[in-house]
Amino acid sequence: MAFAALSAFYLAHMGFFNPYLPLWLKSQGLSVATIGMLTAIQSATRLVAPYGWGWLSDHTGERVRLMRYCSAAALLGSAGLLFSGSLWWLAGVLLFMFIHTSAMMPLSEAILVHWVSVDGSFDASRYSRVRLWGSLGFLLTALAAGAWFDAHGMGSFAWWAVVSLALVNVFVWILPNHVEATHEVKDHTPMREVLRDPQVIWFLSSVFFHVLSHMCIYVFFSLYLDSLGYSKAMIGLLWAVSVLAEIILFFTQGRWMGLFSLPRWLLVCGAVMVLRMVLTTSLADVLWVLFVAQILHALTFAMHHATCIALLSQYFPIRLRARAQALYASLGYGLPGVLGAFVGGQISQAWGLQSVYAVSIGTALLACACAAMLVRLDARRSTL
Repeated sequence: MAFAALSAFYLAHMGFFNPYLPLWLKSQGLSVATIGMLTAIQSATRLVAPYGWGWLSDHTGERVRLMRYCSAAALLGSAGLLFSGSLWWLAGVLLFMFIHTSAMMPLSEAILVHWVSVDGSFDASRYSRVRLWGSLGFLLTALAAGAWFDAHGMGSFAWWAVVSLALVNVFVWILPNHVEATHEVKDHTPMREVLRDPQVIWFLSSVFFHVLSHMCIYVFFSLYLDSLGYSKAMIGLLWAVSVLAEIILFFTQGRWMGLFSLPRWLLVCGAVMVLRMVLTTSLADVLWVLFVAQILHALTFAMHHATCIALLSQYFPIRLRARAQALYASLGYGLPGVLGAFVGGQISQAWGLQSVYAVSIGTALLACACAAMLVRLDARRSTL
């Protein structure tokens, strides 16, 4: 229950911070290209920081203690948003915050996978029942923040960051300080050997292109809707619809996971991502179509994420658990985030925000191609 509360409050912080950071930066008078570069800082920290924290936690077993340090440092960094400064000041504050918040998801996921595993076997149903509380926290703050910012403007954004991270700190300290015994693990398979496996290569490649497609949602969706004339309350509602869809999926996931193999689920989620990008690119001015596209988030994020966590536990031994989560964060969200935010900002500056979504159709197709190769390899190994 303590972990469900932490998940709820951490993703509650993300539920207002990620959707509304671009709009706050816009209210500071920054261009779309500059906003793209600043939001890319979050993804840039995911290239290195999660793996560093993961390596440290794998070698010490002190995952909870490291999370407590990271949450406290992130809270301290968020206070810097309260003070106006130069562009370099803002970039430095965001860099300090993201170095520490980027560690929290892989560390918490590693702890959660440990808690929901039975006899070393990952239990997807138990994982989803805890994870849905995080989605619920995201949903509520996305709605509440949209209504608040619509009524009061973006001026209080920094205070939202401070208060939400203060609540995260409270619940990090409620977690029992369990230390995993690193000396008991007998599997000494090196990371480089796991990464040479063709299945792992195609899996990570599919994740890379799938999340790269998602970056137009994570970074530019609020700006895109704002440019189309949607209110901040409606923007918050559309974010909330996608999160509500993922909550329902997480809650009922046990009924669906057995329908396909894990690699085939990766392919299904990629195909749905193509459809979502087509709808968002061509029919975003039609509200009901936009709602349908957001409902597809249940598959393009929730089922995809749960599938990835299950595949990570299948491909990587226990000793590499935190580093595997960190690698997933780096290759799945770090590098795609940097490319998506920076290149997407340049593309939107030159050809408009809609063009970013058109490019994402192509990256979603590449994700499908990589997943199809993984399905073939999985079928071949199953036959052997």
